[in-house]
Amino acid sequence: MRVLAALSGGVDSAVAAARAVDAGHDVVGVHMALSRSRAQHRTGSRGCCSIEDASDARRAADVLGIPYYVWDLSEEFEETVVADFLSEYAAGRTPNPCVRCNEHIKFSALLDRGLALGFDAVATGHYARIVERPDGGRELHRAADLAKDQSYVLAVMGAERLARSLFPLGDAPSKEAVRAEAAARGLSVSAKPDSYDICFVADGDTQGFLRERLGAQPGPVLDPDGNEVGTHDGAYAFTVGQRKGLRLGRPAPDGRPRYVLGTDPRTNTVVVGPSELLSVTELAADQTVWLADDVPAGRWTTAQVQVRAHGEPAAAQVRHEDDGTLAVRLETPLRGLAPGQSVVVYAGTRVLGQATLTRAGRGALPVAAG
Repeated sequence: MRVLAALSGGVDSAVAAARAVDAGHDVVGVHMALSRSRAQHRTGSRGCCSIEDASDARRAADVLGIPYYVWDLSEEFEETVVADFLSEYAAGRTPNPCVRCNEHIKFSALLDRGLALGFDAVATGHYARIVERPDGGRELHRAADLAKDQSYVLAVMGAERLARSLFPLGDAPSKEAVRAEAAARGLSVSAKPDSYDICFVADGDTQGFLRERLGAQPGPVLDPDGNEVGTHDGAYAFTVGQRKGLRLGRPAPDGRPRYVLGTDPRTNTVVVGPSELLSVTELAADQTVWLADDVPAGRWTTAQVQVRAHGEPAAAQVRHEDDGTLAVRLETPLRGLAPGQSVVVYAGTRVLGQATLTRAGRGALPVAAG
């Protein structure tokens, strides 16, 4: 099988490519240049698409003895991932750029180009497993190493792209084992630090990035009764559940901490209040990508939902509809959920589907959903 191996310049993608070679595939390495300022340098574990990353990817390809190319996908990345990130925050939602990157870049732009060039599949260094059923169907499952599992950000890919994907690290017992394997293979990236945070915000200052792109937009901070208790420079800089950086000037009348309960881009307001108002029992979502063809629409199903990339799964009843909506009833309340977050549905280790949160709270679902 002809396989296009995505080489980020890190240890995971290098070992994944090596395993694809070991499996007997005809492998070609490609580094995706996503930044418009590729002359930049990494800051420790921050940043992406730097000179160092491209060079490390090339060295890994040389060690593996596979062809290597650099594809400039910076325009697609800016127009999809970065633009979505900014528009979602401007609309009062909290996006996950890793989900959008997997959807639009790694399993859309990259895979589509690869297929057009005659490749059969794309291999990446993600930690997730693909399980083939006896009937030939493919299921997305959590990785063997739950601490590194990335199935949450992969759930958006859809069944057609899942059929063209390889995750050679899905059965890796730990990141330490992957690093040891890289060292044994002579890959110089074996000790390279992992990247983290938002890759295109190299200094880690997300609020600064938003201010630079969206500008100052002063407005009031209100309590649940509509009383003004402070001001802000942009509602987009606040997320549901946030406690620090509220700059309220005076404490709540009862002296208890206050948290961001929500933002309204139409009125440019931020609402703050006590922590108990953050607890929600029902979720409504749309833009559903449903992977489990054996779980029909229109029926309540016992499952678990995960609402953050590194969050704990929560027991729930879920129902997806043919119109792309998803309804969730939680057995135990969750706190601090914001529109825009990804809601991923699991049955054990298996990913059933993914959707984008639109509403959260008590009574978030329509009465007809019962």
